[in-house]
Amino acid sequence: MAFHSLVGFLHMGGYAFYVWLAYGIAMLSIVILVVNTLMETHKIKRFVKKRMLRDKRIQKAQKMEGAL
Repeated sequence: MAFHSLVGFLHMGGYAFYVWLAYGIAMLSIVILVVNTLMETHKIKRFVKKRMLRDKRIQKAQKMEGAL
C-alpha cells in the first residue's frame, strides 16, 4: 500500500487505531520480555555468587575441622 503523505501513512487507510494498537502491544510485550529477562539473569547471578561463597565457607570450615 502506497501512501501519498505522512498523514495518510499515520491514518493507515482508516485502520490506524488497530494497526498502531497492534504495534504498541507488540513493542510493550518485547520491552516487558527484555526487562524480565535482565531481572531474572541478575537474580540468578546473585544466587550463584551467594552459593559459591557459601560453598567456599563450608570447604574452609571442613578443612579447619579436619586439622583439629
